[in-house]
Amino acid sequence: MGALQVALGLTGVALSVVAWGLFFSGVVRMVRIIRLGQPDPTRNGPFLPRMATLIKEFAAHTRMNKWRHVGPWHWFVMWGFIIGSAVLFEAYGEIFVPSFHWPIIGGWSVWAFVAEVLGVGTVVGGTALIIVRQLNHPRRSDRQSRFAGSSFWQAYFVEAVVVIEGLGILGVKAFKVASGLETMPLWANFVTNPVGHMLPSSTNWVSVMAFIKLVSGMVWLIVVSRVLTMGVAWHRFSAFFNIYFKRENDGDVALGAVKPMMSGGKPLDFEEADPDKDVFGAGKVEDFSWKGWLDFTTCTECGRCQSQCPAWNTGKPLSPKLLITSLRDHGYAKAPYLLAGGRKDMAGDEVGITGEGAEARLAKIDALALAEAERPLVGGPDELGVIDPEVLWSCTTCGACVEQCPVDIEHVDHIVDMRRYQVLIESDFPTELGGMFKNLENKGNPWGQNARDRLAWTEGLPFEVPVFDGELADDVEYLFWVGCAGAFEDRAKKTTRAVAELLHIADVEYVVLGPEETCTGDPARRAGNEFLFQMLAQQNVEVLNSVFEGRERAKRKIVVTCPHCFNTLSNEYPQLGGEFDVVHHTQLLNRLVRERRLVPVSSTAEDVTYHDPCYLGRHNKVYSPPRELVGATGAQLREMPRHADRALCCGAGGARMWMEERVGKRINLERVDEALGTAPTKIATGCPFCRVMMTDGVTARQNEGVAPGGTEVLDVAQLLLTAVKRGQDGQVTTTDAASGDGTGDEPGDGAGKVAQPATSE
Repeated sequence: MGALQVALGLTGVALSVVAWGLFFSGVVRMVRIIRLGQPDPTRNGPFLPRMATLIKEFAAHTRMNKWRHVGPWHWFVMWGFIIGSAVLFEAYGEIFVPSFHWPIIGGWSVWAFVAEVLGVGTVVGGTALIIVRQLNHPRRSDRQSRFAGSSFWQAYFVEAVVVIEGLGILGVKAFKVASGLETMPLWANFVTNPVGHMLPSSTNWVSVMAFIKLVSGMVWLIVVSRVLTMGVAWHRFSAFFNIYFKRENDGDVALGAVKPMMSGGKPLDFEEADPDKDVFGAGKVEDFSWKGWLDFTTCTECGRCQSQCPAWNTGKPLSPKLLITSLRDHGYAKAPYLLAGGRKDMAGDEVGITGEGAEARLAKIDALALAEAERPLVGGPDELGVIDPEVLWSCTTCGACVEQCPVDIEHVDHIVDMRRYQVLIESDFPTELGGMFKNLENKGNPWGQNARDRLAWTEGLPFEVPVFDGELADDVEYLFWVGCAGAFEDRAKKTTRAVAELLHIADVEYVVLGPEETCTGDPARRAGNEFLFQMLAQQNVEVLNSVFEGRERAKRKIVVTCPHCFNTLSNEYPQLGGEFDVVHHTQLLNRLVRERRLVPVSSTAEDVTYHDPCYLGRHNKVYSPPRELVGATGAQLREMPRHADRALCCGAGGARMWMEERVGKRINLERVDEALGTAPTKIATGCPFCRVMMTDGVTARQNEGVAPGGTEVLDVAQLLLTAVKRGQDGQVTTTDAASGDGTGDEPGDGAGKVAQPATSE
């Protein structure tokens, strides 16, 4: 041990004492800040499913690998950090004694190979991530860059340390080889053996490289401990907890049902709610749950959510990434005030730090924290709001952000919580929603139509549509939930009629509720009017429970044509005591085709592109049945570049159907342009809202002369009905269910082959 080793070693130890002290202090502060959020006991278990999800997501990188050009490189960097920590700690001994290695495992060839792979993988992976960031830099693609708005100095710092640590690992091994301190077979040291033989023999260089390896890690610890909002660094630790505590304990993402409105860790009961004590959505950053704060902390600013967001991609101010980072920066800036006991009531008056000595206590709080505490959570530039109203109300709740987030941040739940406060407490929402709320409350549908007109769609059908008359016959298999759009919107009525006719052809026994049916409440809930949703939902649950009285859960079957109704009935009504077996019409029709109760006849060559409704696809993972039905009609399916879980929203979700788009390009035009790029003769979908938006977009493009006049938008059910009727002499072609091949699966299972179309003979 020479003077150089002693000097470097003591410097490294001294720096380490400071670094580790600051780091653990930072961890304690971060935990205290996250705990400022509201309680949420729903995240506590069960342990085994949550742990299995955690292991799968980080070990196999299942979510990160949704982007193949990034996932493998990040995988190397991640494992380099986790297992490479053992190599980092080895540096404490190598600085003082160059020949030092871990007892037992340090002399194993396998361990040498692991360290070699980690070193190479870290350098190559870190370099690849740097290249990816540069190729997608905003200076090259402006808003289209997923890194637009991200902190670049933080990313550059983390990426530089990653590469330096990797070079330090390889450098130590190479100089050990050069100095004869490490003799491993070539397969174990496949890089450092050849490099080491080209380097001079010097034990001092072993100490220097070990020092570089150690100091790079200590500098990293010091920097991140002083910047708790550096998500690109802190996600190395917080991501594990964020994944474990994700909303769905079965490992699914936070889509489908919206998180119930919580207060004090319990679902809010409006009949017993106290405005002075209970939390109504999120009106202040401390109103978010601790999991919300953990979400904000974990954001890596990778921008995957931003790249998929239909609002951001059409020039609107909403970026899911920037929304989360704005909440993070505001929350951590306000934290000193909250940790000191500060709290304001709904009127903005201080109720936390009051009484004798209040001024002195406030004086001890950082002035920036006090200033941050005065900012409204939602407000325009003049109010210095954290989240601009235009940002909040641009969201279509399509779920693309949640689907793509590699660390399971729950953007949609947070947005809906902020909307809830704005609607229920502030009464501050887009003016168009006022009429929609009034129509829902008074008429039971967002269009304000009379309930007696709910059966108008049946007029002209060549058969009688059975209406529930107070008692459900034993042979009735399904309740056909028509939905507001299916009953009142002219284009959606065609879908309703097509489904009814197909069910009639297939001899499926069903009934409709008619005037007894009201809106499920989906647009009210997504717009933040939780009170109105609860009112509508409880009314519907009561009606449906009476309809299915005496039937077991498996026989309480409902078929719907609207994905929004589908999602609400199947995922949200159970929160209110409504347990039903709900299927989308494409699922049921696909099953009927596979059972050969419906036999479509092949058409002449026709090109069809299919638009995935967000609430059918991403929110409920129904992708195959609609596509199989398109294939069953004999049409050639042409996929859009963005489809399935990456499909672009039509722009109608999140109650946007009833709001005007005043900023940027209309989302439906963006989607229609993409659909027209496949040169289809027809655009198919499985949602009445999507059909309205896509039809309006096609019409607009046809009026501009940029779309073929013959292109039309249809529901998949209409395509199927045409194909089923395409028999000899225009007669319906069907076969008895008993002649099926027995391969029919339950609705929703897209597996298996579509039944071959029958001939016209």
